[in-house]
Amino acid sequence: MQSLVRENHTSVSEFILLGFSSESQVRITLFSFFLLLYLITLLGNGLIVTLIYLDSHLHTPMYFFLSVLSLVDMSYVTTTVPQMLVNMVCPKKTISWGACAAQMFIFLVLGIAECVLYAIMAYDRYVAICFPLHYPLLMSRPICIKMVTGCWFISIVGALIYTVFTMHLPYCGPQRINHFFCEVPAVLKLACADTSFNDRLDFILGFILLLVPFSLILASYVRIFASILRIHSSQGRLKPFSTCASHITVVIMFYGPAMIMYMRPSSWYDPEQDKKLALFYNVVSAFLNPIIYSFRNKDVKRAFLNVLGNRPAQ
Repeated sequence: MQSLVRENHTSVSEFILLGFSSESQVRITLFSFFLLLYLITLLGNGLIVTLIYLDSHLHTPMYFFLSVLSLVDMSYVTTTVPQMLVNMVCPKKTISWGACAAQMFIFLVLGIAECVLYAIMAYDRYVAICFPLHYPLLMSRPICIKMVTGCWFISIVGALIYTVFTMHLPYCGPQRINHFFCEVPAVLKLACADTSFNDRLDFILGFILLLVPFSLILASYVRIFASILRIHSSQGRLKPFSTCASHITVVIMFYGPAMIMYMRPSSWYDPEQDKKLALFYNVVSAFLNPIIYSFRNKDVKRAFLNVLGNRPAQ
């Protein structure tokens, strides 16, 4: 079926990913930097998942969602970074039509999942801070599992719409994608057909999948901050405020570049800027998530010491 669609709609069987600088010295430097960043990202997120699995004190809704986020982040960077690293050292930078479509779909599934997960995590903090007595009921394990299941369903449907409507267009050359992976805006620029419908569709999907979750996150945090300000003790305000400030930081780093990329008019397309934006919400956010969410959290630090067998005295 896939080959039939490809033959009917495109004469291009493969694309060329231009990536970053063509200068060998610059490529070697970038290769070393992104390889190190990638390995640290896998190590950091993998450590978070392992600690949450091993330590029973972390078997709470907040850390359950955090473990899912870490798994998404590891998969998210693995969808793009290895391909980017290979293209930096190999003269052949081609990717087949099918591989490009698959990469686009998987990247979108994971990216949309991250959008929805941030909204779920904001709701979790909202319930924990504003309705602490009802928290065990409102965030029971079955409800948490249903939330994550719904997150994946939304992600797959959204990614499928994006990918199908992008890859069904005719691509008859040139096949040089000015990006380091097959992202929707960069691929659309190569279509030899009118893409105005895709532009409108991408804006609508961006509104539903980016702006709606972002608005829900903001609404949750307005209520959270209002509740925090009603706490009389400054020490009592400090911990929830620190947790929420960390979440807000990550949210802004992820949603800002993503909304610029997927909700702007096509006339604003800038391939060099797009590559930097994609690096930010794909690679940098996945690298920083464990640091911002976990390694400055005393519960995670305690779990790490426990796993090492260096349990602190009670």
